[in-house]
Amino acid sequence: MTFIVRLLLVLLALAPLPAASMTIDRVTSPGGIEAWLVRDNKIPVVALEFTFRGGAASEPGGQEGLASLLASMLIEGAGDLDSRSFQSALEDRVISLGFEAGLDTFGGSLKTLTENLDIAADLLRLSLTAPRFEAADLARVKDRVIIGLRRSAEEPNTIAGRTWMETGFPGHPYGRPTRGTPDSVANLTAEPLRGFLRQTLTRDNLIIGAAGDITPEGLGRLLDHVFGGLPARGEREAVPEIKPHNLGRTLIVRKAVPQSVMTFGHAGVKRDDPDFYTATILNYILGGGGFNSRLTTEVREKRGLAYSVYSYLGSYDYVGLMMGGTATENARVAQSLEVIRREWQRFGDEGPTSDELANAKTYLTGSFPLRLDASNRIARLLVSIQYDNLGIDYIDRRSALIEGVTMADARRVARRLFKADDLLTVVVGQPAGLEGTEVPASAPTGSGSPPPARAPSSSGGG
Repeated sequence: MTFIVRLLLVLLALAPLPAASMTIDRVTSPGGIEAWLVRDNKIPVVALEFTFRGGAASEPGGQEGLASLLASMLIEGAGDLDSRSFQSALEDRVISLGFEAGLDTFGGSLKTLTENLDIAADLLRLSLTAPRFEAADLARVKDRVIIGLRRSAEEPNTIAGRTWMETGFPGHPYGRPTRGTPDSVANLTAEPLRGFLRQTLTRDNLIIGAAGDITPEGLGRLLDHVFGGLPARGEREAVPEIKPHNLGRTLIVRKAVPQSVMTFGHAGVKRDDPDFYTATILNYILGGGGFNSRLTTEVREKRGLAYSVYSYLGSYDYVGLMMGGTATENARVAQSLEVIRREWQRFGDEGPTSDELANAKTYLTGSFPLRLDASNRIARLLVSIQYDNLGIDYIDRRSALIEGVTMADARRVARRLFKADDLLTVVVGQPAGLEGTEVPASAPTGSGSPPPARAPSSSGGG
């Protein structure tokens, strides 16, 4: 297949579906498997996104990295196809198939031309129900993962994020390295991979979204064909609710780099919190709005202390976080943190201005449809809406939920959410003049900032 043909197929796959004209169909297969579908037959592409509840946090103790390794191994041969044959079958037909493990979920995605849908569905079915886990392939993938873990162990962003999670959640699954350590990955075998597959990739944990050139009837048949052979139920490791620990501390990890990297945060709100939409607006104003945010104005524009500074909501299944980060010269770390903490607290005390509130609402409502610029993103959104129990009419209601936030709401939630004295801060570098507790670098992992709660459907709910 020529490069031009491949390029045209990619462009077709990325063609947008107008959010305003989307109709969501609830499809139930003959076997009782449910999915939500946005149908569009203008382009011959089908995208399927799916998520199983239960990710890295559900790994048995001592098997850190299991879910992430499984995600890599599911496309390394299945059924009668060895790894090379499986990969060739995908490549020859321009089929995109992949898996990813988050903290709370294990997800996958499939994108294909309609003419190749039957073959793509067969490959997905085999990967889920008959993975080979050949010894040579497993050894090769483990070696690749271990090399990546050792390399990322030297990256300041990785060290900062991992140290924050270990300090914030000691003894809890959220405090474990999401991609494991070199030792934990080296000790993993095919048997725990099969165990995690049986217990987590089950129909009772499954959420599915689809978009593109497929009928509800065709999707129903596909659902039974692909997912009908999965176990009906499993017994995942229980994950307890938790609040972040060690708040208010500043930890310093010494590393000989010209710039220090900083990760900071404290308790936030979960996705099902009634204040979530207000918190989304406030986060945009404080640090989530790029050059329009307060932190960027105070840290970068007024003082030139850092090129980038940001905040974000971390909404996991068992905890909500309000996080942020930046990087700056070692000599300017103390000043940067002072400015960030001062603005963080001022925002908590006073809340936003009326103009900030109005502008944030305009952006958050106006930019949302632009995120739905491809069939796979729409399918991912459908998964996220179902995961968060937002209702099939959520897209129609979302703007009203944002617009309904009042100034009184904003000020109340700002007081609840932003507490500078609670910030747990991790600094990696050689910060000059900064007071804090010096700690060693945490174990090697593949996750820089606190890892995603879900994969791959994390983009949809806000």
